[in-house]
Amino acid sequence: MDGYKLWYSGVLRGKYGVGILVDNHLRDLVVEVRRVNDRLMTIKLVVGECTLNVVSAYAPQIGLDEEIKRHFWEGLDDIVRSIPPSERLFIGGDFNGHIGSSAAGYTEVHGGFGVGERNGGGTSLLDFAKAFHLVIANSSFPKRDEHLVTYKSSVAKTQIDYLLLRRCDRRLCEDCKVIPGQTLATQHRLLVMDIGIRIRRKKRPVRGRPRIRWGALTKDKAQELEGRLSAMGAWRSSGDANTMWLTTADCIGKAEREVLGISSGRTGGQKGDWWWNAVVQDKVEAKKAAYLQFVWSSGEEEKRANSERYKAMRKMRRGRATGPDEIPVELWRCVGRAGLEWLTGLFNIIFKTNKIPE
Repeated sequence: MDGYKLWYSGVLRGKYGVGILVDNHLRDLVVEVRRVNDRLMTIKLVVGECTLNVVSAYAPQIGLDEEIKRHFWEGLDDIVRSIPPSERLFIGGDFNGHIGSSAAGYTEVHGGFGVGERNGGGTSLLDFAKAFHLVIANSSFPKRDEHLVTYKSSVAKTQIDYLLLRRCDRRLCEDCKVIPGQTLATQHRLLVMDIGIRIRRKKRPVRGRPRIRWGALTKDKAQELEGRLSAMGAWRSSGDANTMWLTTADCIGKAEREVLGISSGRTGGQKGDWWWNAVVQDKVEAKKAAYLQFVWSSGEEEKRANSERYKAMRKMRRGRATGPDEIPVELWRCVGRAGLEWLTGLFNIIFKTNKIPE
């Protein structure tokens, strides 16, 4: 058939046979096909995060040998037992039995909507459903008889085709009914079940500009970064404010890329904030206060500049976005005394010349 893939189990031109028809856009999701015999088969599909098992069944007719009937039900039992509880299960087929309009004795599997009187074949189906905690979907929705009758001939109209699913998955079934006028085979009518399965789409990683991995700044990395900057002479730059900043910023950029690495450009990620706890913060504050007293021992002009610089440093908070130079506040918390003295000197030059680095 155009647009569909048919899996069939049975003998060509044989008396019995079952099949499952799958839309072409789902055929690549089928991961397993199991042909048990000419009365039973199953396929397994993986749709998103859900694994679906679809079973096609054709029960023996009334009047056939009891051994044939026992063989059928044992085969169906084995199929259901082999499917893990974490996977979805849907069973459809011609069970050649009447479950009737009454749910008496089987309220947990029979929804109370059926046709006619129950017979032995219907009881076998209800017992099977009860044993495996299934529900009969086309008995679960109030419908007119026209939407319940699955078999119609010139002398009879009844319900012998059924769709079943696990009781725990009942909420997935949004509707189940016969579509009048749609004939699948001689005297059988099309039975349809609407299933709603939510497929969670994986979020595509947003790729941006690669950045320094400041989230990887741990205590050991901070010490390594401080040593690398000192070895590179980052704090020995001189000249005007612009020259000092460009020279030192270049050293910082090289050192941070070597020590911390560069991100792939995807958003997200976890920051390594584990070491920045209350104890460390208190020690940093104490060191800043002590150093502030030290630098205040200079002249009035420098004293004023240092005071402003420390006020700004105390207002800085961890985790703020970096500027175009990609140097965050975290760097200045781990550069040591030499780095802070260099930053003080830079601020002094800016204060005297009234010129900020480009």
